[in-house]
Amino acid sequence: MDNKYKQIIGDVPTPDLTYKPSLARNISDRFLTLTSLVFALIAILPLILILSYVLVKGISQLNLDLFLSLPEPPGDDMDNAGGIGNAIQGTLIVTTIASLIAIPIGVGGGIFLAEYSKGDSFSQFIRFGTNVLSGVPSIITGVFIYGVIVSTKIIFGSNFSAIAGGMALSILMLPTIIKTTDEGLKLVSDDLRTGALGVGASKFVTITRITLPNAFTPIATGVVLAIARAAGETAPLIFTALFSFYWSSSIDSALNPIASLSVLIYNFALEPYEAQNQLAWAASFVLVAMILFINLLTRILGNLADSKTGQSNRK
Repeated sequence: MDNKYKQIIGDVPTPDLTYKPSLARNISDRFLTLTSLVFALIAILPLILILSYVLVKGISQLNLDLFLSLPEPPGDDMDNAGGIGNAIQGTLIVTTIASLIAIPIGVGGGIFLAEYSKGDSFSQFIRFGTNVLSGVPSIITGVFIYGVIVSTKIIFGSNFSAIAGGMALSILMLPTIIKTTDEGLKLVSDDLRTGALGVGASKFVTITRITLPNAFTPIATGVVLAIARAAGETAPLIFTALFSFYWSSSIDSALNPIASLSVLIYNFALEPYEAQNQLAWAASFVLVAMILFINLLTRILGNLADSKTGQSNRK
């Protein structure tokens, strides 16, 4: 067999494939690799510095009383500015209200784009509007809700309230949820749709029983990402939810100003008193930890989606 092979190829010279570090192309390759590594480190350096600084300034203030007590009004004769318990509670309440508004609308919009639209001008307008809305500064949404909801007192005569804050945050959440729902449903194989329709299932049953369950992981990832963004916003809440030094102890609290971690950080960081500044650092650490946890949850859901897609492709 070897002799036949030699007769066919003849005396073809074999190239030297050994690695030569001194070649110009290898030198330039190492230089460009090192350059890309340096720029990658520079890109993540701000994140490392911010997290490290917040960790150093805020972790020393952590204690159980911080999470269970209320913040104290500013004063120059105070050694302790209180806690952030009501701000954590308010952040959860406002984010929940925003989620209750944005998730049904966003998922419904994504379902329409992926399952019902035929690429017409109306669906293109929705996609274009979603892209534009994702780039709108958050303070614009706060000003919009202030002008439409707060100043007019249209919600049961209340002005600044948790509901108004939730509405402002829901606008920021919508683009992410719509996009991820649309893309997640597109990942579902058309064979599943045609198979369901072929056995007599209606369009509604096909979507609710087949496509949505199969796209649950990417949709959930988008929802979690949207919640993470909303939880850290400050500007919309300054114009809508304002701030409160008290607990939210009843349903009526949703119609009144409510505390939030981001606004507490903004207010207390501007105070000329050391106790309030230290409380702002502690709140910053808690808020960053919450957002990091949500983003880690997003990564876990994303990995689940990738593994599920890989299993489907192998099948």
